[in-house]
Amino acid sequence: MKYLITLALAGLMAMPVMSQNWKPLFNGKNLKGWHQLNGKAAYKVENGAIVGYSKLGTPNSFLCTKENYGDFILEFEFKVADGLNSGVQFRSESLKTVNNGRVHGYQFEIDPSDRAWSGGIYDEARRGWLYPLTKNPSAKTAFKRNEWNKARIEACGSYMRTWINGVACANIWDTKTASGFIALQVHQIGNKQDEGKTVSWRNLRICTENVADYLTQSTAPEVNSTDNTLSPTEQKDGWKLLWDGQTSNGWRGAKLTTFPAKGWKMENGILKVLPSNGAESANGGDIVTVRKYQNFILSVDFKITKGANSGIKYFVNPDMNKGEGSAIGCEFQILDDNNHPDAKLGVKGNRKLGSLYDLIPAPDKKPFDFNNFNTAVVVVKGNHVEHWLNGVKLLEYERNNQMWNALVAYSKYRNWPNFGNTDGHILLQDHGDEVWYKNVKIKEL
Repeated sequence: MKYLITLALAGLMAMPVMSQNWKPLFNGKNLKGWHQLNGKAAYKVENGAIVGYSKLGTPNSFLCTKENYGDFILEFEFKVADGLNSGVQFRSESLKTVNNGRVHGYQFEIDPSDRAWSGGIYDEARRGWLYPLTKNPSAKTAFKRNEWNKARIEACGSYMRTWINGVACANIWDTKTASGFIALQVHQIGNKQDEGKTVSWRNLRICTENVADYLTQSTAPEVNSTDNTLSPTEQKDGWKLLWDGQTSNGWRGAKLTTFPAKGWKMENGILKVLPSNGAESANGGDIVTVRKYQNFILSVDFKITKGANSGIKYFVNPDMNKGEGSAIGCEFQILDDNNHPDAKLGVKGNRKLGSLYDLIPAPDKKPFDFNNFNTAVVVVKGNHVEHWLNGVKLLEYERNNQMWNALVAYSKYRNWPNFGNTDGHILLQDHGDEVWYKNVKIKEL
């Protein structure tokens, strides 16, 4: 019997083991299989590497594979000169019907600047940043300046993930584009002193067979880049959409039993507060969730117009204020600090963007992009509350104690009984300025 078992084990060990099938994207000798689009920067083959030379007076240049790829694992090494910006496109396209053939799509960022966002994912010529490394700051040290760095990109279904030198950088779930070419970017330059600087790539190889069997577990936080949807991971983690991107389901006017008939507009997946000369709750009025919430993580994407004022409120009691003005609750302030007079009011900046309005100021220095959507997050765990903006914690506080009550007593909320000490509705404020909201989601704790 022992002899038979030994023979059986020997037979199993002799069976062939399926190995990952890698194919080279670059033969190390010439640019066969590649073609150039858009800009006129030079690409040369030197010492077994593809070298891109920056050129003044030309737009972004892209050396593109002639073949498209859907699900794949791509590995390569890259080296870039200080002062340049570059990237590797994947699942990208160039269509005559879109911006006259401008290359667009996902980009693995190569960023040797002090910002250090190498490995982040940028949506070239389309939506902008999907995964800046503010989402995963520990990865900012993965890239090594003036050295060869090893990169890995995994694209499988709607998941796309990146690594540099073995460090997990970006992790997105996105349904925009399922297939496209791979391209090596030489970014346009604006300074003569940067002309002739180089970015190089070598050892480019790709796996397109049985991709799901060879995926690497990522430690980078996941970001869902598809608007007003929940990724499978978010659903599993207990997230719910507070706004479905199309209807008023789950919302009503703060002082109404139905959704406002005017003052708000739902358009192309964006919930817009319409302008009305800056009047507070005088047009459509605030809107609140039908439900109350107690312990939760609330995430809201917002974009402001010049001089705009709005707010995301929580612990809201719509019955507190039946008169003019906004409904009463704790507020994550939404404000154009540079162009709205409220930024200079209050105490020590406690009416600026991200502040707990009229109570606790957010730092003056905070990550904010006026031209794009930003993500506000409010975390409530019992009496502990936090405000976050674009992945950075702005402030935290404890409520239901003597210090909190004293703080309220010196604010505009002093006449509202038990302010901030109970659960309540979530509110989006109409302050008479145009502000856009999307991706309104919540996870109850």
